[in-house]
Amino acid sequence: MTTSTGFDIRRIGGRIGAEVLGVALSDDLDPALVSDINSALLEHKALVFRDQQLDDAAQLRFASLFGELTTAHPTVPSVDGQPSILPVNAEEGIRANRWHTDVTFVRSPPKVSTLRGIVVPPYGGNTLIANAGAAYQDLPQPLRELADKLWAVHTNDYDYAAPPKDEKAAEHRKRFISRKYRTAHPVVRVHPESGERGLFIGGFAQSFIGLGPSESRDLLRIFQSYVIRPENIVRIAWSPGDVVVFDNRITQHYAPDDYGDLPRLLHRVTVAGDAPAGVDGERSYVLEGDEAGHYTPAAP
Repeated sequence: MTTSTGFDIRRIGGRIGAEVLGVALSDDLDPALVSDINSALLEHKALVFRDQQLDDAAQLRFASLFGELTTAHPTVPSVDGQPSILPVNAEEGIRANRWHTDVTFVRSPPKVSTLRGIVVPPYGGNTLIANAGAAYQDLPQPLRELADKLWAVHTNDYDYAAPPKDEKAAEHRKRFISRKYRTAHPVVRVHPESGERGLFIGGFAQSFIGLGPSESRDLLRIFQSYVIRPENIVRIAWSPGDVVVFDNRITQHYAPDDYGDLPRLLHRVTVAGDAPAGVDGERSYVLEGDEAGHYTPAAP
């Protein structure tokens, strides 16, 4: 498909994902082009821009077209001298091989995440992204009605990655939970731009308000099984210089730890989002910690 501003979009998954052809992200992008890219992101949930060869400054400039940037992470240090860039570095023990949505343990998680491939293993190291809106539509009506009413507690105080294998990984884990956050989010989030409903759970969701641990585990497993159905997932194989953008409001992602001791380095830049709203319009609220104002600008 060719857009009105002249770039091509090629679907790479049946329900999620597209490659964008004919756009150089290092250029100054016209507002109409940016609008078309954002429309494509809303439709496809995840976009891939191949062989862009950006530097840090260009990635920051591109990400800022979607809105105000967050700092790198609420607890994990940024790239030296770049407060808005998070290094996703396998050598530092950062192997998030569990389905999650970025930073949902704070009240206002990012709306968009951008990833740039810098060092890519010759095999493995892909990124899987799932469409949480399609998952909601897949639910049988009784489960959908239940999900509409539920709220989940999201927290960073658990190990969403593999158990630490060495001292570096253990140190990363210690930093990750150095400040504890617990936030209540609606299980069904209404997308603020498209109005689409999606399951807003993932690895940081650990329990449901009003339910015990056993019931929470069982229901989370059921709901999550719809998110990670194969038909709802796109698998992205990286090459150095690739840029991937995904809508953090209605996706989950996963980076399989399947490349042994090989190096893998991505840089992540996230765009500030709002506090999620449920089907009744109620917004997320803090249970423990703070509004994470040092991480993301204040939002409704």
